[in-house]
Amino acid sequence: MTQTHPADAQPPRTEVQPEPSDSIETMYLTFPVGDELYGVSIGLVTEIVGLQKIMQVPDVPHYIRGVINLRGKVIPLMDVRLRFGMAEKDYDDRTVVIVLQVDDAPVGLVVDGVNEVLDIPDSQIDRANGFSGSDSRNLVMGLGRLEDRVAILLDVNLLLEAGEVILPDLAEA
Repeated sequence: MTQTHPADAQPPRTEVQPEPSDSIETMYLTFPVGDELYGVSIGLVTEIVGLQKIMQVPDVPHYIRGVINLRGKVIPLMDVRLRFGMAEKDYDDRTVVIVLQVDDAPVGLVVDGVNEVLDIPDSQIDRANGFSGSDSRNLVMGLGRLEDRVAILLDVNLLLEAGEVILPDLAEA
C-alpha cells in the first residue's frame, strides 16, 4: 500500500489567475459620481487638478460649467453629475477636475473625487450593447468587473460630444 502525503491528496489547481497587464490600453482611472464608480481610459488623462476659479461661458449646455485657465490653456469643464442628469451637488475639497486630451483639445471633467488606476483586461469587461434605447447613443463603453464591484467605463468621445464641449475659438487663446 502506498502512503500519500496530505499535500499530495489535493487536486491540482487548474485555475489560472491573469497576470496584470502592462498595457496602457487596459488601464482606467476610476472615480465616483454619486454612489457609482466610473472609469475612463488612462491614455486620455493628462492630469488631475483641484477645482479652480471657473469662468462662465454663455450659450453652452447646462452641464458645461465654464472654462478654467490652467497654466495658459483654456479648458472647458463638464460637470459629469449634470451630464448624467443627477442632482447638482456643491463642490467640496474632494471635487477634482480630470483633464483629458481628446482630438487634440483639452477638456476637463468635474467629478466628486478620484479613486485609483485599475488594470481591467478586456476579458473582465462586459460590452454595453443595448443599455440604452435605440434613439440615444450609449455613453457606457462597458462594465468592468472587479472583485467586489463594477466600474462603469465611459465612451469619452460620446460623453464629450466634441461639438458641444470643445470650444475651438477659446482653445486657441
